[in-house]
Amino acid sequence: SLKLLYTLPFPQAEVDQVLEDYRKAGMPAVHHSDRYRMAYSPAYRVVDQDLARLLPLLSAIDRHHRTHPQTLVALDGPCATGKTTLGGFLSRLYRCPLFHMDDFYLPPERKTAQRLAEPGGNVDAERFFTDVLSPLSRGETVHYRPYHCHSNALGEEIAVPPAPLAVVEGVYSLRPELQPYYHVKCFLDVPWSTRRARLLARNGPEGLERFEKLWIPLEDAYFRAFPIRECCDVILQG
Repeated sequence: SLKLLYTLPFPQAEVDQVLEDYRKAGMPAVHHSDRYRMAYSPAYRVVDQDLARLLPLLSAIDRHHRTHPQTLVALDGPCATGKTTLGGFLSRLYRCPLFHMDDFYLPPERKTAQRLAEPGGNVDAERFFTDVLSPLSRGETVHYRPYHCHSNALGEEIAVPPAPLAVVEGVYSLRPELQPYYHVKCFLDVPWSTRRARLLARNGPEGLERFEKLWIPLEDAYFRAFPIRECCDVILQG
């Protein structure tokens, strides 16, 4: 009951009478007073429970976006943690451009043993910085050609006009030399059992085996070498 759960700064008898009168009146909608609205500017929304888990990230983006002319967001984390899905959601929500680190993997001729031995070396961070992150940070139009793994070739040039908010998603997006250019950094973490099930459903048994033998060890080396999780403003679990 109210008596057991709360200690109010009003006489209990007065509280009971107010509640009784409220019930007799049919429990009409209650509205804030003008004084309360002026002091607190209340606003309420019904939020889907799944989306509620994103509130720390959305709050961090909104806080920066309200007071700065430009906001660059990075989503990093292991494969199959939902970075692409989340990036697409943010792009639709904020109507902002989305860039994928998958578009900047090294072509075969540059995948030397020496390069792949570097933590995060299998991504073309140099081209990503020159073509995307640098012009983004200066508020300029971005011109880049996405790399297509199936054809081992660069695609047609894409032009992206300047935008006050942009999202970059993908493993290696938070390499140390790129971190200073982001304003909101988010790490996604999902249990391996869930990630494995996603990879199996997405790529089949052969694709899963390739991830386990090739791509995941490279990712693990990257996360061991650099404190990516620790540098992030927001960590989303599950």
